[in-house]
Amino acid sequence: MAVLVGGLVLVPIARSIITSTTERHGQDSVFVGLDNYLALVGDDQFHTGVVNSFVFTAYAEVFKVVLGLAAALLLHHRRRGRALLAGLLLVPWVVPTVVTAFSWRALLDPIFGSVNTLLTATGIGPLLASAHLVDSWPAGWLSDPSLAMPSVILVNVWKGVPFFTVCFLAGLKAIPADLYEAATIDGASAWQRFANVTLPGLRHVITVTVTLSSIWTFNNFDLIWLLTQGGPGDVTAPYVLIAYSKAILQLQYGAGAAVTLVMLPIIGGLVFVLVRLLRQDSNIKLPRRRRAARWIGTHRWTGPARRALPWVITALVTGLLLWASPEIFWKAAVVLGVILLVAAVVGRVVSTLQSRGGRRSSAAVSGVGSWVALAGLLFFVLGPLYWIAVTAFKSEGQVVMRTDDLWPTPWTLEQFSALFANQPFGRWYLNTLLVSAASTAVALVCAALAGYALARLRFRGAQSFTVTVLLTYVMPGALLFIPLYQMLIGARLTDSLWSLVVTYPTFTLPFATWLLVGYFSSIPIELEEAALVDGCSRVQAFGRVVLPLAKPGLLAVALFTLTNAWNEFLFAFVFITKDEYKTLPVGMQSMIAGDVVPQGQLAAASLLVSIPVVIMYALGQRFLTEGLTAGAVKG
Repeated sequence: MAVLVGGLVLVPIARSIITSTTERHGQDSVFVGLDNYLALVGDDQFHTGVVNSFVFTAYAEVFKVVLGLAAALLLHHRRRGRALLAGLLLVPWVVPTVVTAFSWRALLDPIFGSVNTLLTATGIGPLLASAHLVDSWPAGWLSDPSLAMPSVILVNVWKGVPFFTVCFLAGLKAIPADLYEAATIDGASAWQRFANVTLPGLRHVITVTVTLSSIWTFNNFDLIWLLTQGGPGDVTAPYVLIAYSKAILQLQYGAGAAVTLVMLPIIGGLVFVLVRLLRQDSNIKLPRRRRAARWIGTHRWTGPARRALPWVITALVTGLLLWASPEIFWKAAVVLGVILLVAAVVGRVVSTLQSRGGRRSSAAVSGVGSWVALAGLLFFVLGPLYWIAVTAFKSEGQVVMRTDDLWPTPWTLEQFSALFANQPFGRWYLNTLLVSAASTAVALVCAALAGYALARLRFRGAQSFTVTVLLTYVMPGALLFIPLYQMLIGARLTDSLWSLVVTYPTFTLPFATWLLVGYFSSIPIELEEAALVDGCSRVQAFGRVVLPLAKPGLLAVALFTLTNAWNEFLFAFVFITKDEYKTLPVGMQSMIAGDVVPQGQLAAASLLVSIPVVIMYALGQRFLTEGLTAGAVKG
């Protein structure tokens, strides 16, 4: 594990630092010191990329928190059908990013898209134009410079809300019910219970979830590239796309590496916050001096200073957003204000009815409001997926003429047959299966050994290595793809499946190890000690006792690594150019030739790509309900 992490993560980062001090002149690389960094000071394209990444991340996180918290609260209070609704809301997070991008790209098409048609039919579209939320109607969502960034943010929110919902739902279940009962007895209203019980109880979950999601969103490449390729102009181009353009398209590796490394302090700050929060919950014993230092760090910010810190950060981010994107700022404020106003009005009506003794009427209003909100949320979540499913079974005439948009008439397999006849889709599918299976096998073997060692064995540097594993997991691929590309060129592994098998452990192995450390730590050590007393060696106890009890953890590792490798786009897009070696996400992207978009074939491909992932998660969730404790009792 140490060799793989060092060779695939730490060495490439060190090499990237060296590369950033060079400039390519023909076939040679010349040392230029800090010139690449100094050139970024006057690089308008780089400035635009940094601002775009900040704007994209900040707005997306705000709406993901609001919608995710609302969805979690709605599901938390449901007694029936909660598991089914949670499973449906999780689907957007499960489906591959390439499917997300192509479905929304088709829906937001100004001519053939269903969004404009639906908003026009309901009268909402002209209302948006009259309120100046859009410049004209029908709107060119991804082609209009004023709407492209909000549209990309909308798609990212659609993709990320399920993750926030699941995390917040788990946090709500952990809040003791007697706190709510005590607050109710003391006369607290629903808003007071939310502000003084729910939010404090979720503070840690919200912080960890937002920090982790911010790292992913700030370094997003595939979703933006597949939706707009950074256009129109550079209005949606993040800093990662600027680095890709300089390093891969212009072959200026030093300039591209400098772009990614300049952002390292921001990413490092987010990672530091995440590691600090996660270590507060860890059970790893620290030396006395380090425990004291952590106590001082935890208790230094107390009282008014600690309470004021979130407000200071909020005011700072708000001011930066107002400066960076004034047009998006007021539009986002209007949308967010409408959502909060509706929630506040419903809550006020329910509280008023309760105070007047109308329990039945307040329960009826609350129930109707909850069902309406859930219906709207499910429509937002499942609408694009339904469009994919029905489009895949339409004839080419139906797709082009836009007849029977909501229901194929008749149902046909024309798009599937055209997909396999016109594209090497079967080859892409096989490539993805091979790469995903190989990556999963490597992750399972190495992570099981490393996770067990970190959970059970005591050796010098174990705590530091655990933190290093977490750091390498959250380190974005944007920092690695340039040096890894150079290393693969030197090893002559580009344009081969081996390039993906070798590099995918950079993001599968750290997460797998981190997850299994927790699973192995949860297994009672007495079971291993009993096996050792009975004459088993350490390896035999690991194979006969620990691994059978860790089946849920191993399944979770296999599930996550398999789906991550199945969905990965950036490495496959950079390292593979030949059709015969492309994986499904890159192959589907190559099906679009200029303005020619085979919507029917892409819908069929999206369906075939998504079905295995959804099935794996459905089967995996059922198996994961078997807890570790039950396994230990059986053993």
